[in-house]
Amino acid sequence: MRGLGTLINTLTVLVGGGFGLVVGHRIPERMRVTVVQIIGLITLVLGMSDVIKTHNIVFPLVGMVFGGLIGELLRVEERLIQVGELLKSKFASGSTDNRFVTGFVTASLLFCVGPLTILGAIEDASGKTPQLYIIKGSLDGFMTVIFTALYGVGAIFSAVSVFVVQGTLTLFGTRIDVLLDDRMRTELFAAGGVAVMAIGLNLLEIKKIRLGSLLPGLVVTPILVWIFATPGGFWS
Repeated sequence: MRGLGTLINTLTVLVGGGFGLVVGHRIPERMRVTVVQIIGLITLVLGMSDVIKTHNIVFPLVGMVFGGLIGELLRVEERLIQVGELLKSKFASGSTDNRFVTGFVTASLLFCVGPLTILGAIEDASGKTPQLYIIKGSLDGFMTVIFTALYGVGAIFSAVSVFVVQGTLTLFGTRIDVLLDDRMRTELFAAGGVAVMAIGLNLLEIKKIRLGSLLPGLVVTPILVWIFATPGGFWS
């Protein structure tokens, strides 16, 4: 069944978030912070593991720089925050802090950026058993428990992002598979690794990075590879 993996992943986020709401208040604050810091460290490692696979760091570097400029021009970060604020006004209007929006944006980007999102969509579109999204969903569900305990109900609404992003990618999964060759995938995942590392830095509160602005780089990078390094490409 096409799209089954997306449905499973969305459900695991909802279940994990529900569990986090039930037990989250019982987890001492110091434990929540420690677990989030561990997740931040692992996120950095996962991002780095993708970055070091690049064949030429110039592609993810230039792709993310130009993508970042495009992201700022399009004000992607602000638009993500606006979505979070809209959801907050609808479902948590009594909240006076910014945890709802932070939880929504952080969890959404963490769950929707990375190789498993792309590869899982290609597999999900084929109608095969969605093993990648089952694995990803298990990880996302666990992290939603912690994010909900730390940020509140906002993290649960990342399920909407998962459903929309992965559902859309699954609809075009076979086309994506045709458009991307191995080199383009490698550099795309390296660029994604940079974005994932940025998420890790935010979770560790080392440096506040405007994560939304990095998203266009995931489109720009494979285009650069096609132009300059793909046989039959624009300049190759």
